[in-house]
Amino acid sequence: MGPSRLYPILSGLFVAVLMISQVTAVKPVEWGRFSFTGGDLIFPLGYLLGDVLTEVYGFARSRLAIWTGLAANVLLSATVYLVGRMPGAPEWVEAGGQAAWDMLLGLTPRIALASFLAYIVGEFVNAYVLARLKVRTRGRFLWLRTIGSSLAGQGLDTIIFFPVAYAGVWSWELLLEIMVVAYAIKVGVEVLLTPVTYAVVALVKRVTGLDVYDEQTSFNPFRISLADDSEPPGRW
Repeated sequence: MGPSRLYPILSGLFVAVLMISQVTAVKPVEWGRFSFTGGDLIFPLGYLLGDVLTEVYGFARSRLAIWTGLAANVLLSATVYLVGRMPGAPEWVEAGGQAAWDMLLGLTPRIALASFLAYIVGEFVNAYVLARLKVRTRGRFLWLRTIGSSLAGQGLDTIIFFPVAYAGVWSWELLLEIMVVAYAIKVGVEVLLTPVTYAVVALVKRVTGLDVYDEQTSFNPFRISLADDSEPPGRW
């Protein structure tokens, strides 16, 4: 296998985290005095994986993973919406199946829109900041790049996602509380998992032999290449 042998695994996990987060974000949960969504438990892992993809493979390959995640997100949302609108079997409806479906997944199209906006802005800002800081710091201070990019990306993601997804459904008091707690959890998880990020990045770099610097990479988020990614652009 070529130097990009681990890219399909990392990008696949990245997409899986996004899809799981979208479904579990429907439920607000409580832990002690704090309220947050179920999606906040796993969504930070998406940023960790995004950091690894950008750090090792560069912005161009991270950009491809981001758009792949969006495509999977759209497919999931469209399927859930279509199935939800199709007539259910009478026995299933009478047993409360449709009501349960609507309660758990009825917000999915709206959450999908919120996810689309927040995800695109947050992930691309995260990848951009990390890639630019890597060149600026000459590959040093990985902790600064991962935490700094998450502060920016997660902040924008939180500000965009929650009002679009839940305004008018949840009270503004609950929304603001969840936004603050969610942001703290996301950034906190990123900080706590910094040793894990270091270990994963070191392992992937050692196995693949790649360490891309985006010195000449286009940061246009819409410039997608489907060419063989065995030799990502940039310096390595």
